[in-house]
Amino acid sequence: MPSLTNAGRSRGDGAHGVRARLIILQVLVLSLVVTLFGRLWYLQIRQGEEFTKAATSNNVRSVVTNAVRGSILDDKGRPLVANRTALVVSASRTELLKMPDKGNAVLERLAGVLGMPAEEVKLKVRLCEKNVPQPCWNGSPYQPIPVTQSATTEQALAIMEHREDFPGITAEPTAVRAYPMPEGVNAAHTLGYLSPVSDDELAKQKEAGKDDLQRSDQVGRSGLERTYDVDLRGKAGVTKLAVDNLGRVTGTVSETPASPGNHLVTSIDARIQAVAEQQLLEALQRARNTFDAGNTKRNFAGDAGAVVVMDVKTGRVIAMASAPSYDPNVWVGGISKQNYEALTSPKAGVPLMPRATQGQFAPGSVFKVISTSAAAANGYSVKSNYGCPSSITVGGITFNNLESASHGDISLARALEVSCNTVYYGLSYDMWLKQGGLKGKTHPMVDMARAYGLGSPTGIDIPGEVGGRIVDQGVRRMEWEKNKDTWCKLSTDPKTPAADKIVYHENCLDGWQFRAGDAVNFAIGQGETLVTPLQMARVYAAIANGGTLWEPTIGKAVVTADGKLVREIQPEVSNQLPIDKATISYLQNALKGVSVNGTAARVFAGWPQDKLPIGAKTGTGSVANKQSTSWFATYGGPADGAQYAVVMMVSQGGTGSGTSGPSVRKIYDALFGVDEKGNIDPAKALLTAPPTVLPQINPDGSVVPAAVYSFEAPGVPAPDGARTAMAAAQTAALPPERVPYRGGRFV
Repeated sequence: MPSLTNAGRSRGDGAHGVRARLIILQVLVLSLVVTLFGRLWYLQIRQGEEFTKAATSNNVRSVVTNAVRGSILDDKGRPLVANRTALVVSASRTELLKMPDKGNAVLERLAGVLGMPAEEVKLKVRLCEKNVPQPCWNGSPYQPIPVTQSATTEQALAIMEHREDFPGITAEPTAVRAYPMPEGVNAAHTLGYLSPVSDDELAKQKEAGKDDLQRSDQVGRSGLERTYDVDLRGKAGVTKLAVDNLGRVTGTVSETPASPGNHLVTSIDARIQAVAEQQLLEALQRARNTFDAGNTKRNFAGDAGAVVVMDVKTGRVIAMASAPSYDPNVWVGGISKQNYEALTSPKAGVPLMPRATQGQFAPGSVFKVISTSAAAANGYSVKSNYGCPSSITVGGITFNNLESASHGDISLARALEVSCNTVYYGLSYDMWLKQGGLKGKTHPMVDMARAYGLGSPTGIDIPGEVGGRIVDQGVRRMEWEKNKDTWCKLSTDPKTPAADKIVYHENCLDGWQFRAGDAVNFAIGQGETLVTPLQMARVYAAIANGGTLWEPTIGKAVVTADGKLVREIQPEVSNQLPIDKATISYLQNALKGVSVNGTAARVFAGWPQDKLPIGAKTGTGSVANKQSTSWFATYGGPADGAQYAVVMMVSQGGTGSGTSGPSVRKIYDALFGVDEKGNIDPAKALLTAPPTVLPQINPDGSVVPAAVYSFEAPGVPAPDGARTAMAAAQTAALPPERVPYRGGRFV
């Protein structure tokens, strides 16, 4: 039996333990209370305002009203891109989700009326999320979602007359993008296209603290639509709606109306653009139907081409076309997978590719103006004669003249007229030796090509332009360092063809060298030299205007929807050619000789050369494993100064004079009103000079076309009023211009 003393001690220890545990529990409870009140203070006092704003925003939803996009106009105000009124059928996702079946029955009935698969309609009204592919809706779920932008009147009436069968469905007229194609113009590659704004663009905008883009916006993706997107897009209207916790609208918080986009006036002339496009197609067809002297068809592929008409005095582009092309309306409302594959199909010639700015081709003999400039600038007298044998041997390789023709000792001007290759072979080889041969770091013709702007983009105001390819020792070294391991491996690979092994072996050993053969080929625009048609148009424009390289532009002015000038887009000078006036004059005279006594004489037979002198150069670019590229580069205009440069290129098209030349001639006929007999009729001239004023856009949206300007007819006195009288005669002879227009429609 325990003693009383031990029992008391045990009871005392137990009481102390209970009290200790109670104290610990009280401390824990007090700590939790303090923590809770601290957190409440932090949320309600310290960050109360921030969370109040967040809670408020969670109860506000935005409905966007898209702005009407501005039009793209030609130099006289004709719409190249406008907006048309379309019947748009839309579905309210909010209303559909209130239905027991989430609106499935309504969407199926709607699909039946529209003649669309029910599944396609359902896909269009679902929301775009991270792993949800198109079609889906990228805008606010609280605004109507377009199902089709091309409903017929009958379909719209069927929906609106039976509203009880189509709750949440609307059919109403809405402005959508349209390519009206005045005068039959296409210009798809120049104008560009639109597509919905992306999540990445919205995220970047949010990071920048801006709100210019809305989820339902259409954004320019190529051409002028992209370059001038901010000007054209306008500002979307936003209506903020108050909603309850179930998503039901309880009122309007605020409303900001949409602001229409500005119009873009361009230097493109719709009628010249139409002529250029038609003549490019004729050149392609001409290539495919070429016959030799024995009436045997040569079967040139004529698979692609481009043409550029440029104002030599400003660098502004008057017309620019590429072939094959496509209908730009295919992008309106979203392009289908099938159509996109067709536009990018190699079998179809990749119609989406703009050959004028992205097509890179060997220039052939149209390059010889640059070689002539380099010779004159490096001590080779333009007054001397140079040998034009049928062939020349350099480094053990024989380089032939065109059709092995020999012309004896001739001047550089005559070498341009008859397009003698061997003259330029000899000059380039001599320059290569003087620069140190294989030890040389550069070559005068390469330097001159770069001074003419080749090897770099021209800076034209449409995106995606490429710079071509100009090769010298520096480029060789850089590419050799990058590729030598691959070349060495391929040179010993049993699977590599024997002929290719030799090339890879040479490149492996000394692929960094700019050899004599490279210099010889470079002189006539062959070898690895690649240029774009736009670059060559700028080259010939610079020769025509006395040596100024302009940065080409198409945009001319930005004007508000009610006719106020926002800004004019002024041409900018890119560079001055490093050759003296005497050399430029020599080139001008030589090129005129090409169109009178040279390879272009047949094309310009009967042309009024004394009144409208034309400088020209033909080119036939050789391409490995393909047929030759047809080039025809020109400039021309009044006797007191050329006005336009016109350059055409046809891939796998044969000779320049045979394929591209006749079409270029017809473009000049249209520009200056010249008939087949060489008579000038100012009343039939489409654009003897570009307009010097902008078309007037009235507050109601109607357009007053820019005045028609002309040079005085050569040989005709020009008293006061003569210019006005000629302009009036031209205007009277023009077909109906279908202007003014309102709302994107001709009236």
